[in-house]
Amino acid sequence: MNIDKASLQLFQKALTGSGEELLAIIPQAAAELLQAVFRNPALAESHLLAILKRRDLDEDTIRKICRLSLTESSHTLKVAVARHPHTPAPQLLAILPQLYLFELVHLCGLADISADQKLAAERTIIQRLPVTPLGNKLTLARQATAAVLEALLKAGDSRLLETCLSNPRLKEGAVFQFVRSSVATSETISMVARHPRWQNRPNLRDAILANPKTPPIWFILWLPGMKTSDVLRLVASNRLTHAQRKAVEERLKK
Repeated sequence: MNIDKASLQLFQKALTGSGEELLAIIPQAAAELLQAVFRNPALAESHLLAILKRRDLDEDTIRKICRLSLTESSHTLKVAVARHPHTPAPQLLAILPQLYLFELVHLCGLADISADQKLAAERTIIQRLPVTPLGNKLTLARQATAAVLEALLKAGDSRLLETCLSNPRLKEGAVFQFVRSSVATSETISMVARHPRWQNRPNLRDAILANPKTPPIWFILWLPGMKTSDVLRLVASNRLTHAQRKAVEERLKK
């Protein structure tokens, strides 16, 4: 009987208690009790932020939070919802376009978000790249994830390349695809070839030498140290210019 009475009193506090009483209830409240908290006239942004700090929330509770007028009008709450690892996909996809660029970047770096959340945030960032100012792109090139870095490389902007190449998250496969692509120029190819992190990667060297835009200096510097089998594979490429092919054939003669 005493337990029932205590539960009833707690439920009454959740429905009608003061703001301070709500803050005392929230850390341990079960999902059913939180439903009563949501109906309390004293409910404020601070209470919802306290609830969203809990990592044991179920998806139904988060959906309820998203439907509250407080959440709909609060950018801070939307960020907190996006960062919660149990936020359902439909609610997350509705919120992500409303977040600022570097809020999305921060979201990608959180340890407890799901792979799907990270992927959705990365896609939102990539969709914005065409209208993102250069200064913000440079910051992205220093801070972004591998997927965003790959998208920055694909744009072929030489002003961003050095920063992207120095980001430890950048993967060799993305650099390989870039030096083989049509957006690579003689300038950006040389930037990759000179970079201390990438200049000694055999796969990248081969891709650079197979690009018709590669400046002659890299044939002069690299061909003498290459194995005959690698040079034979290179001469079989149908992408070489006449001058490049001539340089490779001269190496074979020697």
